[in-house]
Amino acid sequence: MTAGPPVLHLGRLGFEQGAHLLLGRALDGVPPGGEVAVAGSDPALVTHLAAWCRREGHETSVAAPGDLPVRAVVRQGGAGRTRWAGARRAGEPPWTGAVAHAPPHWGLAARGALVEEGGPEVPFAVTGRDLVWTDLAPRLYRQAAAAQWDPERAVPWDTPFTLPDEVETAVVQVMTYLVENEQAALVVPARLLVQVHPHFREVLQLLAVQAADEARHVEVFTRRALLRGHPMGTSSAGGRASLTTLLTEPDFSITSFLLSVLGEGSFLSLLSFLERHAPDPVTRRISRLVRQDEARHVAFGVGHLEHRASVDPRLRGRLRAAVERRYDVLADTAGLNQDVFDSLVLLAAGSWAPEAIAHGWRSVRRLQEDMDEGRRRRLARLGFPDDEAVALSALHTRNFM
Repeated sequence: MTAGPPVLHLGRLGFEQGAHLLLGRALDGVPPGGEVAVAGSDPALVTHLAAWCRREGHETSVAAPGDLPVRAVVRQGGAGRTRWAGARRAGEPPWTGAVAHAPPHWGLAARGALVEEGGPEVPFAVTGRDLVWTDLAPRLYRQAAAAQWDPERAVPWDTPFTLPDEVETAVVQVMTYLVENEQAALVVPARLLVQVHPHFREVLQLLAVQAADEARHVEVFTRRALLRGHPMGTSSAGGRASLTTLLTEPDFSITSFLLSVLGEGSFLSLLSFLERHAPDPVTRRISRLVRQDEARHVAFGVGHLEHRASVDPRLRGRLRAAVERRYDVLADTAGLNQDVFDSLVLLAAGSWAPEAIAHGWRSVRRLQEDMDEGRRRRLARLGFPDDEAVALSALHTRNFM
């Protein structure tokens, strides 16, 4: 005697309450053409079952009256399995690493997901791993996520202090300059982020946190500038022209080079200078906090370019050309806002005494030398010979960023 199909007992559970989950699980256990009998007391069971089977590609028949409590029999049509027949995983085991090239049809699929054929192709501009990658990215992201700080709590805004009016004006001018530069540093990673295929999620996560960092920097520099009721300082045409060149560079690696390695790298020295010469505890604290964030941004840029240079021997030539091209574009601009330079001198001087101003001027000159030394050191890490590193550092914008 031949045994009948297995019976799925649904009780009072209807399809509008999730009965399809149980039936789908039961059908997964039989081969195409195999049958599952369905029993249940829901009045609409047969009607809903028939509709569900049509949508899923299965066949159904109403059971004979003698088969009660069986209400219907479902034959596995295999459509669900056929649907996934050409599907491929988005990546390779163990799914923790990124592949060399991410196809456009993977789109927003999670790394390691089984990707159904026929989905839309998302035209991300950067689909190659080596175009954005550094092995430091996962670790830097973890560090960045753990190191986020709250401007309201991390900065002693209520600490009492009094500065001479001209010193406060100098602080405001420097803060105004920093806001302008940080706004550029906010826009650039946000622009890069939307170009990168989500398969390289660690890079996206790092760029997203970097943008969040810069947004926070804009907040604290603005808040410090307005803390004592002074109006914002000046914004020079040359400074804005310098920053605009960062917004128009289309290549991921070159943008990272100009912004992070050269620009933000130089800002590490500037922020150390401000922390050292800050005339008040609020300026000192925000300079230190921002510098910690910027150090991660520089580490990502250097790490990425080291990786890229290891697989693309032509990269250094393209980086060199980008520096020279930017220098030519900015050759007729005034460079660093004179108001910013003078404000830095006054902050380092601490007073208007001639000998103090001379000390402040020498301190700013040493700052520029420190910036140059840091740029040359990072250029050497990227494989540039010493003479090229010296020449390229000298061509970097006088606006620092």
